[in-house]
Amino acid sequence: MRATEILKNEHRVIEQVLCAVDGMADQAVQRGTLDPQSAAQAIDFIRTFADKVHHAKEEDVLFVRMEAVGFPRDNGPISVMLRDHDSGRAYVRAMAGVVEDAARGDAEALRTFASNAHRYTEMLREHILKEDKVLYPMADQSFDENDQAELLTAFAEADKKSGAGLHDRYAELARTLAGQYQGSKRDRPR
Repeated sequence: MRATEILKNEHRVIEQVLCAVDGMADQAVQRGTLDPQSAAQAIDFIRTFADKVHHAKEEDVLFVRMEAVGFPRDNGPISVMLRDHDSGRAYVRAMAGVVEDAARGDAEALRTFASNAHRYTEMLREHILKEDKVLYPMADQSFDENDQAELLTAFAEADKKSGAGLHDRYAELARTLAGQYQGSKRDRPR
């Protein structure tokens, strides 16, 4: 197995939550309220699994290795991915900042939550597509067997630091949220 396959598998879990976030945002606008528990769970998933686990492996391991074999960090595909990660964090901060008001039915907070949620999911779906179809194949072509083995070891160490059972716990949360909010017109991964 290659390290990029691990990242792609994590993308499939993340996509489940993207579907849920779209459904959650749509329901919030339609019903005039937001379920604060589901919103908090989705935001926790994004901040913990998508960002601190998945994006950290990319930023701290994969991108560093790509730089070592000649990919520039300040322009090109790595810089695009880093900008996307930063944009995603901003959308999630905006969502988190209005959860309580949206749960109370504040119309402006509901619009803010929904708008940032949809922008986030749209951006991250495009981001995942760019990584799966362009960035990861470029990386795999640039790495030799030793690089691949070192990446796998570094990923395993990163996962160990995240804590035992974290992947399973967040995969279960992703399935639960996706089951609660299935049916959104935006929920079809590409």
